[in-house]
Amino acid sequence: MHPHIIKPGEQPPAYDEIMLNNRGGGDSIRHVDTSMPWWNPRYWGKRAWFGVVAAILIIVAVIIGVVVTMTKKNAYPNYTTLSYSLVDTYSGDTFFDQFNYFTGYDPTNGLVHYVPQTQAESLNLTYASNDSAVLRVDTSVGPGDSPDASTGRFSVRVESKNTYENGLFVFDVKHTPYGCGTWPALWLTDRSNWPDNGEIDVMEATNNATDGNQMTLHTTDQCSMNVRRKETGSALKKNCNWEKNDNEGCGVSAEEDSYGTAFNSDGGGVMAMEWRDAGIRMWQFGRGSIPSDITNKTPDPSTWGTALADFPSTDCDIGSHFKNNSIIVNIDLCGDLVNAVWDDSGCSSNCTDWVANYPEEFTNAYWEFGAFHVYQSS
Repeated sequence: MHPHIIKPGEQPPAYDEIMLNNRGGGDSIRHVDTSMPWWNPRYWGKRAWFGVVAAILIIVAVIIGVVVTMTKKNAYPNYTTLSYSLVDTYSGDTFFDQFNYFTGYDPTNGLVHYVPQTQAESLNLTYASNDSAVLRVDTSVGPGDSPDASTGRFSVRVESKNTYENGLFVFDVKHTPYGCGTWPALWLTDRSNWPDNGEIDVMEATNNATDGNQMTLHTTDQCSMNVRRKETGSALKKNCNWEKNDNEGCGVSAEEDSYGTAFNSDGGGVMAMEWRDAGIRMWQFGRGSIPSDITNKTPDPSTWGTALADFPSTDCDIGSHFKNNSIIVNIDLCGDLVNAVWDDSGCSSNCTDWVANYPEEFTNAYWEFGAFHVYQSS
């Protein structure tokens, strides 16, 4: 058999070499496969090359995706020091004159009648002195009265006449409301454009508030806190989108003594909230540990240490999600949130019966404030 001569550039063919072997009295045939190995790229066809290139592109895309995700998780905004100047003060006898009274039934399905200013003042539900402002739930209407509270107990919701796009808000809180059936909050939003213009909950609790204060953001889509944060509170849900998780928002919980009986017994304290393009941060200071720069009305958040709640702008455009917000104070009764947690609250009966028939249980359901100060950077 003549050997096959391979010309330059020619691929060797696969062929069988037949060999005769007379050992043992018979002939045998040995087949030798001379095709080139699959792992040698010199002999790959177009289809093989296409598959390899596609695989490489997929691997590169995965690597880039991981790098981008990790970079975002490790990124953190630049909270440069800002110089703040006082622009609004809510204090003294005229505290409530700077608010509008929301009237009617509760938008969040509470068992409450929010009353106008004249009725609130006549029922002593809002009143102010030189150093305190009080907002409370009615305790005068019982089950034997006509009308009774079966369709809702009288309460108050006030919304500041001034609206804000950013700023540093310092709230002096002397007493927080609590008690079975209550859902009080100190917060900011644009009621006419909710949720498009966002919601910032500074102080919020339900029932006896045994879990302490919760601080939360509620937004439209594309606002996540699944990023690097610097806070001492405990992060809860991380998607701020109101359409997710039954509108739980992205919350942060504080210690048990940050709200309710423990907070009140120590004389309350100060809640400070900084709202800027870099993010939204909140601090809480007990009555005996309020920084001197707050007392002196020259606040400098860069000296306050790690925030209690940190909502950075890393994966949330703060400027586009929060606009035209008013300061709101209210005490709701029952409502969506209370109804959702009632069975685990340790409260008796059901919320509707409790609110309608036990006015004496709402003696601690009141806010007492010192002053609100609003600062903006220059």
